[in-house]
Amino acid sequence: MSVWAIGDLQGCLDPLLQLLDTLGFDPACDRLWFVGDLVNRGPQSLECLRFVRDLGETAITVLGNHDLNLLAVAHAGRRPKSRDTLDGILNAPDRDELLHWLRHQPLLHHDTRLGWTLIHAGLPREWDIATAQRAAREVESALQGPDFTLFLREMFGDEPANWSESLQGIERLRYSTNALTRMRYCTPQGQLEFQHKGPPGTQPDGLLPWFALSDCRWAGEKLVFGHWSTLGDTGNPNVRGIDNGCLWGGRLTALRLDGPTEEISLPCAGHRRPG
Repeated sequence: MSVWAIGDLQGCLDPLLQLLDTLGFDPACDRLWFVGDLVNRGPQSLECLRFVRDLGETAITVLGNHDLNLLAVAHAGRRPKSRDTLDGILNAPDRDELLHWLRHQPLLHHDTRLGWTLIHAGLPREWDIATAQRAAREVESALQGPDFTLFLREMFGDEPANWSESLQGIERLRYSTNALTRMRYCTPQGQLEFQHKGPPGTQPDGLLPWFALSDCRWAGEKLVFGHWSTLGDTGNPNVRGIDNGCLWGGRLTALRLDGPTEEISLPCAGHRRPG
């Protein structure tokens, strides 16, 4: 059995099918981990959602910011952005089943046997894996509970930008959601910053990639994530970003998680430019 983590799809099913063919993927014995952002901006959001859902227990996916955006547009009256490509899902005959399935996916997956943790964006320096799991479960409970539309309406915003165990209610949920699905840069003190999205070296003084902060409680863990298409190599073999910009004409990447680490990626035609 092989276990492969797959980078952000964002509505690009054809490159995924080509990559799985290259991997020799066998759904009878292999497993796939998707880093989130299955949908949006690409031309096949509906097809991606159906394909991953239909993989059943063969696949694990965590939620990304574009997946949450879809849920908010569908259920909470959020206005779609001009570049969103969500109409196919919103108008599909199986819309309700797909959205229900998506809403019940996790924000973090940790495999004790493999030693890898799957997230979409990042982990705050103050979190160890147990804290991250607890924070993810709190958000998942809000998404899956009877008042999920209320959470989706109040989920967006950049505050609070600092973690504290004393955070409660929507502020605690919003911080955890932002950390797990949106973060790229932080101040050296760990404050989240959302304005800068370019590769390391382009950010203003006083900002660091989240994985470059000192004294991280999760240090030593093996993390695989997406979200940051301009990132490049993290410089840490245990912290692997695998969103290589398939949507923008980059590459769709698979990272093998069982046994010796192996990375395979294929070039993609691309549909839009970043930003």
